[in-house]
Amino acid sequence: MANEFRVDSLLPPEMATRAEYVGIRKAEMDAISTFVLAVLAGAFIAMGAIFATTVTTGTGALPYGLRKLLGGLVFCLGLILVVLAGAELFTGNNLIVMAWASGKVSTARLLRNWGIVYVGNFVGATSTALFMFLTRQYTFAGGEIGRVALSIAAAKTGLDFGQAVALGMMCNALVCLAVWLTLGARTVVDKISAIIFPITAFVAAGFEHSVANMYFVPIGLLVKGLDPNFAAGTGLDLSGLTWANFLLHNLLPVTIGNIIGGSLLVAIVYWFIFLRR
Repeated sequence: MANEFRVDSLLPPEMATRAEYVGIRKAEMDAISTFVLAVLAGAFIAMGAIFATTVTTGTGALPYGLRKLLGGLVFCLGLILVVLAGAELFTGNNLIVMAWASGKVSTARLLRNWGIVYVGNFVGATSTALFMFLTRQYTFAGGEIGRVALSIAAAKTGLDFGQAVALGMMCNALVCLAVWLTLGARTVVDKISAIIFPITAFVAAGFEHSVANMYFVPIGLLVKGLDPNFAAGTGLDLSGLTWANFLLHNLLPVTIGNIIGGSLLVAIVYWFIFLRR
């Protein structure tokens, strides 16, 4: 029957065709709509980061793996909001490469989308960091939330360049696999289920996500710069937590890694298998 209702998920060849179609739509969207949706995505990922920071505060008595697992589970909120509420996320949009490889999206359109979305994600995530600083939520739990936030930010700005690229590659391979799986889903529950394990895995493993870092590091920088007494009281070594280190030694290499991981390890592989002519 032509109108037969199906509850089973799409098969991978159908998912590839859908990914190509979605990529075309994203590339053709007007700049203003793309930018606003990208701002939303940056804020949504930041909400996942806020949730993870808050929930993992005070879990020092737990084994390392359980703490990371807990943080990863709650961080899933970010991509769930992006996929279900509708938003434009730079890392997920690496899948547009599938439509580009088929010749259905030009290089200019691909780079235009990535550029607008990346800037929008940065605005959304860093604005959320500023709002969170103003709430002084970092002082909750006797200041332990702020200490955790500063510790995360300092660790991220202390990564080696090559290490950050590799961690970014692994991260976005999992993020794009999560988005890829949602393309086969038919219900809200399906989509949430598809997101949980890949996203939990990348967070638990300590991989690096450029858009998440647009929140994680700026909130630490804001606390250090605008509330120096609090930062000094944590006893943490924050000498490497600077805007220059964030932009050049974290965000840049992690972004490079994210592009490689999403575009080459996922998008091109599935294009080659299902869509090459």
